[in-house]
Amino acid sequence: MMEKIYDTIIIGGGPAGYTAALYAARAGLDTLIIEKFSAGGQMTQTQLIENYPGFSEGIDGFTLGDNMKKSAETFGAVTETAEVLSVDLLSTPKRITADNGDYFAKTVIIATGAEHKHLGIEHEDELIGRGVGYCAACDGMMYRKKTVAVVGGGNSAVSDALLLSRICEKVYVIHRRDSFRASKVYHEPMMKAENVEILWNSKVDELLFDRKLTGIKIADTQNGDTREIALDGLFISIGRTPESGLFEGQIELDANKYIVAEETTRTNIGGVFAAGDVRTKALRQIVTAAADGAVAAYFAEEYITENK
Repeated sequence: MMEKIYDTIIIGGGPAGYTAALYAARAGLDTLIIEKFSAGGQMTQTQLIENYPGFSEGIDGFTLGDNMKKSAETFGAVTETAEVLSVDLLSTPKRITADNGDYFAKTVIIATGAEHKHLGIEHEDELIGRGVGYCAACDGMMYRKKTVAVVGGGNSAVSDALLLSRICEKVYVIHRRDSFRASKVYHEPMMKAENVEILWNSKVDELLFDRKLTGIKIADTQNGDTREIALDGLFISIGRTPESGLFEGQIELDANKYIVAEETTRTNIGGVFAAGDVRTKALRQIVTAAADGAVAAYFAEEYITENK
């Protein structure tokens, strides 16, 4: 006998997931969120969020995530703490298999996010929020008039460096090659920024700290020479990995494994939507993830209405 069929199941409890849950529950949909960790997703790693509307003094990511969860649950959304192991998005109803059993739904909203790539060096994880960060737009103001470094050579890294150059006293850009991979549109403003110093053919070899980051040791990728640089903050901008592996083979992904979904959040499968950082989009921020969640819930409701 088939178990309960939800109107919508949302995979992922970050800002996209819980905004979708809030809108879906308020629309009267029987809504389940499956989240393997805690509410908020990656933003729980951010100590102070200053670019989300409505919090003039900022808010920490854990509290914001918990508030989003409470808002959705106020209107009847249910949270299940479990890890999704596999999905069948082509069946009717759609089947979600988690480590605690199977769930069924008329629609599915994928809000699994994208993980920032890490350097993978010692002490990196323990210094997150204590000098090491991955989002200059989120945390840059914490380093106003201070010295920071950005690791990377793509569009995101150069864009982060330019943003930080308007906030910080000094910005180092650390790139393991001798030229940027970033689009040429970024090159001229980067070269004109007087407080930006580019360290070509360099990599971060060691993090220096005393409770929080105090500096880094960098190594020359050509001759191996090392030197130390005093820093207040280090932003690692070497790309992201979308959490889309569960859906590969069923849903359309782009070359970088992001789920192909435009502003409607619709995917190539009817009744399946992708919201937040896991989908193809120009800007990945908390506020854009939340916007996606609202859009996904709207079109999930529309799909259910049209397929009664």
